[in-house]
Amino acid sequence: MIFSCNVQETLNNLLRQEDTDNDKKITIEDKGPKKFNIITAEGITLEIAGTYYLSNLLQELVLAKESGSQVVNINSGNIFEKPVDRINRMIKEYFWDGLTRRIDADGIRKALVDSKSSELSLSNLESKDYYLYVPFKDLNALEYYKKVAADIKNINIIVVKLPEKITPEYVYSINMKPGVLSLALKKNKIGKIEGVPFVVPGGRFNEMYGWDSYFESLGLIIDGRVDLAKAMADNFVYEIEHYGQILNANRTYYLTRSQPPFLTSLALAVYKELPKNNKSKEWLAELLNFCIKEYKTVWSSGSKITKNKLSRYYGAGIGLAPETEETHFDSLLKPFAEKTGISIREYHKKYLNREIIEPEIEEFIKHDRSIRESGHDTSYRLDKISASLNTVDLNSLLYKYEIDIAEIIKNEFDNNFISYDGSIENSESWFKKAEERKSKINVLMWNEEKGFFFDYNFVKEEQTGFESATAFYPLWVKLATREQAETLVKKALPLLEFAGGIAGSSKESVGIINEERPQKQWDYPNGWAPHQILIWEGLKNYGYDEIAERLVYKWLYVILKNAVDYNGTIPEKYDVVSCTHKVFAEYGNVGTEFDYISREGFGWMNASFKVGLTFLNNELKNKLNEVIPPEKIFE
Repeated sequence: MIFSCNVQETLNNLLRQEDTDNDKKITIEDKGPKKFNIITAEGITLEIAGTYYLSNLLQELVLAKESGSQVVNINSGNIFEKPVDRINRMIKEYFWDGLTRRIDADGIRKALVDSKSSELSLSNLESKDYYLYVPFKDLNALEYYKKVAADIKNINIIVVKLPEKITPEYVYSINMKPGVLSLALKKNKIGKIEGVPFVVPGGRFNEMYGWDSYFESLGLIIDGRVDLAKAMADNFVYEIEHYGQILNANRTYYLTRSQPPFLTSLALAVYKELPKNNKSKEWLAELLNFCIKEYKTVWSSGSKITKNKLSRYYGAGIGLAPETEETHFDSLLKPFAEKTGISIREYHKKYLNREIIEPEIEEFIKHDRSIRESGHDTSYRLDKISASLNTVDLNSLLYKYEIDIAEIIKNEFDNNFISYDGSIENSESWFKKAEERKSKINVLMWNEEKGFFFDYNFVKEEQTGFESATAFYPLWVKLATREQAETLVKKALPLLEFAGGIAGSSKESVGIINEERPQKQWDYPNGWAPHQILIWEGLKNYGYDEIAERLVYKWLYVILKNAVDYNGTIPEKYDVVSCTHKVFAEYGNVGTEFDYISREGFGWMNASFKVGLTFLNNELKNKLNEVIPPEKIFE
């Protein structure tokens, strides 16, 4: 049914009646009658009842208003759309576009100006200028961006050429002038220079992030947007070429920090969707070349390789991480501030400026920066020991790099590939690297009695014993034996599985949470999209399809229930024990702050919904559409 109504009048009446807490949303917390009548232009009375349907009406009216319509024809099918179908459609039709950025004349403002410009702990920023940093060797980009900056009059953009060698000292020196790092440029069909696009996580995260981009790409590919997934792979090539590594994100304070390595997985996921021709193969060759370069120069050398030849996360840099909110380090700094006799804020400022240096805080910084490189910032799994660990997650991912590189060389390049440094690569040497890593992981990290892969502390030469969802990474990369997989399912899974899916850790491993020992966001009771996806696919690799299906349903139910009850909210993470997006941990929960309609959801959460649906049969999808709790389906 198509009906007509006056947009502004209907919107005003709806909000007046139903948005009783005035938060510009219609949720289960509003106290309105939850029943609204529309008198259409045709004189028909249409009753809309229930939080979910009323919030859909609100969203449709706002979209109509933004299109400039005064009177609009609304399809009642969009209002009464089943929740699975609506979320699926909104992600495809709105969210991906809402999350897409370009750093060029048309998109530079959106890329530079974001909420973190005023949120960061850098309370003594030197100015309100917006900085764009360009690599030393990319002279064409430097010329282009200087022209763009000169043409934009209402914000002051300062384009800075980076030094040829980027050191921690240099990165520290520009902490008070933080900015965005340029990414790849290309010419379109008519010869105009454009930024190669990328997808951001959402909310305050307005940059291209490392491992986020891989998971986002899984959702993009499902939605037929392989162009965007490919573009992000191309931007990672640019980062490795010009910044030396895939960055945590393309901002200046991330120049000394990478992220979990997923480039081979991204390259293969994209290549699978490309036409099988010479152009696609040339693209794969370039990606392979830079995967090899990243493997050799980032993860297998310098501070990231340990004596046992396994790898570790190690985020270099000087001082406290400057990108955090002002109060983030308060529990750390409080006793030192009290001892010094100054306020925490003043002590924090002095520490950022290196006017004060404490050996105990410096030791904390070493591990804290490594935690941030791991992507699991933060967790008691890694707290104060991260730089001393060979982690299960990193070394599993590097095992997959070795296997992927070997198989690409063997299957696509006749077992003969000349890499960036002129060396001739063959599959045998890479398979050998993988077997050596696999052997060390099994010896040092596998615990048969506990049924977990544990991180290995190479300083103490012992397993940490912290029960984490990362124990299942070996299933995703197909490193585990059938017997290990069975043991993980029997012993580890029950400690991590809850009503809403997989928690980041077991409750016991987290320990006591109080004012002195605050909740860490990557630990119990919180669940995260990347863990869910990797565990679903890992279980499927070993034939545990029914268990994977159960976990998928639990996770999608939590996404769906919160979206239905809270005006389409799709956030960064969930409390999987209480099945809520109301997460009380550091940083809050990105993706929950919006007016009237969610424009973006959250990148990897959108992807997890898309990936999850591919695991469910039609019967389970129908039950999900009816928002039937998992406990009523699975015994």
